[in-house]
Amino acid sequence: MLRTLCRHLTRAAAVAVIVLAGVPGAASAAPQDGEPGDGHGRRAFDVQAHRGGLGLTVESTLPAFARALDLGVSTLELDVQITEDGRAVVTHDRRVDGRKCQDTAPVTPGDPEFPYVGKYVNTLSLAQVRTLDCGSRQLAGYPEQVTVPGARMPLLTEVFALVRERHAYRVGLNIETKVEAGAPEQTAPREQFVQVVAREVRASGLLRQVTIQSFDWGALMRMREVEPRLPLVALTNYDFLQVGQPGASPWLGGIDIDDFGGDPLRAVDSFGAAAFSPVHGFPQNGTITDPAYRPYVTRAMVEQAHALGLEVVPWTVNDTATMEYLIDLGVDGIITDYPDRLREVLADRGYALPKPYPARGRA
Repeated sequence: MLRTLCRHLTRAAAVAVIVLAGVPGAASAAPQDGEPGDGHGRRAFDVQAHRGGLGLTVESTLPAFARALDLGVSTLELDVQITEDGRAVVTHDRRVDGRKCQDTAPVTPGDPEFPYVGKYVNTLSLAQVRTLDCGSRQLAGYPEQVTVPGARMPLLTEVFALVRERHAYRVGLNIETKVEAGAPEQTAPREQFVQVVAREVRASGLLRQVTIQSFDWGALMRMREVEPRLPLVALTNYDFLQVGQPGASPWLGGIDIDDFGGDPLRAVDSFGAAAFSPVHGFPQNGTITDPAYRPYVTRAMVEQAHALGLEVVPWTVNDTATMEYLIDLGVDGIITDYPDRLREVLADRGYALPKPYPARGRA
């Protein structure tokens, strides 16, 4: 993540890299163990905790992000939705998912919108969303996931506050604007996403640690106009590219991928993205050891990306065999539900590990 930020500045002919790597206000701070250029000749790798590391703790909750900081990750990966009253809340789902959240009580007696489970976040107020218990249910398929009964859907500002509280000034925040380009009525408008997130990032004092990711490349293009200091990460699933189909995919911000010969790397480079974040392969929950698995990320893709100045950070990789395969290809980082597993793989290979940031007073 820090390398992505540094590369963004290089592409923009901006300030010295050390400013990004240091604590705010301390541009000359020396890199520490586990950071790029840690002074020990060890390699660094971007360990991204997907939704805070949902394999370990109920997703997109403050306890999940806190546990990731306790463990030691390079980057907190998180999603943002916008409520009806314009507040940025951290959740992956545009519709409140009953597998993850449960209703408690209406925000006011007789609220006609209650129950809130099953409703779209953009149709609910912050007060309504905050009544939901999003910590009591363990998600099927994640037996190691720790529940935190009563955990609420956090505000983006609360995640920023946690990072500041932990003094985690070397941890990135890779924030996804969850614009649903294929069904725009189901989320807040693209412009609102961009304006709200840009405003809150600026106010956080953590702008130098933030990247903005999205499957909606139009949101990335607009973010470049609104806040050009924020590096952009282009997410994609191959199907969203619509290679060989007439016209432009709604996900690509007006780009017709066929104008680039179907090449997503040339396409994302055209609007100044700093990184490309593709699905690792198909099916997306498959592994390299599955007979039917088809890799999407290849060595040729990684080499081409690096030649263009782009990093490659695939999602979402949870088994060690596929992690090993992707690391061998030369990817720059991995988004995973299990950052503990990725740390173990990297440690065995001699990589520098990200520094933990435990609660203050707890070592």
